[in-house]
Amino acid sequence: MLPSKRQDVLPQRVYLLNFDITNLPSTLQFLVLCGAVFFFYVGYGYFQELIFQLDGMRPFGWYLTFIQFGFYSIFSFTEMKCSGGIVRRIPLSIYAQLAFYTVATMGLSNASVGYLNYPTQVIFKCCKLIPVLIGGILIQGKRYGCWDLLAASLMSFGLILFSLADSQVSPNFDPRGYIMISFALVADAIIGNVQEKSMKNYNAQNKEVVLFSYSIGCVYIFILLVLTGELFDGFAFFWNNPWKTYGYSVIFSILGFAGVNVVLTLVRITGALMAVTVTTMRKAVTIIVSFILFSKPFTMTYVWAGLIHSMIAQSKNAV
Repeated sequence: MLPSKRQDVLPQRVYLLNFDITNLPSTLQFLVLCGAVFFFYVGYGYFQELIFQLDGMRPFGWYLTFIQFGFYSIFSFTEMKCSGGIVRRIPLSIYAQLAFYTVATMGLSNASVGYLNYPTQVIFKCCKLIPVLIGGILIQGKRYGCWDLLAASLMSFGLILFSLADSQVSPNFDPRGYIMISFALVADAIIGNVQEKSMKNYNAQNKEVVLFSYSIGCVYIFILLVLTGELFDGFAFFWNNPWKTYGYSVIFSILGFAGVNVVLTLVRITGALMAVTVTTMRKAVTIIVSFILFSKPFTMTYVWAGLIHSMIAQSKNAV
């Protein structure tokens, strides 16, 4: 661990995909990072839904996650090699935990798309705001104000309302989907707090966290796929239509990798709660894009749920 005095003397540099934005005003840094989160993750969500539109893709969410983790590992390894070599500051024991939670949240999230309507899956994930608050209190000993707790509760309520509306107009639910996304939700809430605490304590860079978390996670998923037999079935399915399956997966992974780097930067400079708030609002945009680009039924309850989120966002900015 680096001495705390060193961290005080040498402020951490802020990068957006290897572009140094440290000298920008803090407000502009935040806005630039938020814009990048929206750009990369809206595209990420589009390709995630597009992949699961393919006939027969439903049971292969874990194989898609394996490919995704493999690309993330290659991208981060190349990035670290090109920027001066591989340096590890966070202990492997912590990375083993981070990898487990990362596998849980991304693997279960990808797999759940095959069993839930996509907007429902996205909305359900947004409810992690409250687990993040609880995790911040238990893991880091943080104290949050009443407004933070109220905002998280109301935002989650709005998203639940959206989910109920979806169930009324398009009842395409499966208990397995609910179970998967629920566990993904808990793991996702834990990740932000563990990442924030580890990156600050050990002064670790985003690319280090991505490399070790996803490379170790890739091994976890490989073992899981071999044990379940999905590795060979998934390969056979993807090989039947490689341009769409592997082609979409490459673009999906590039957008996701860029998004992960930006979110990690946001976590480091603003904290897990603010980062989750930004990514939650991004999910609202993803849902709108999903309705525009993919045919879905509509009900006015969606509008009321959206208004709740808009009011929360405006009030939070005013505080």
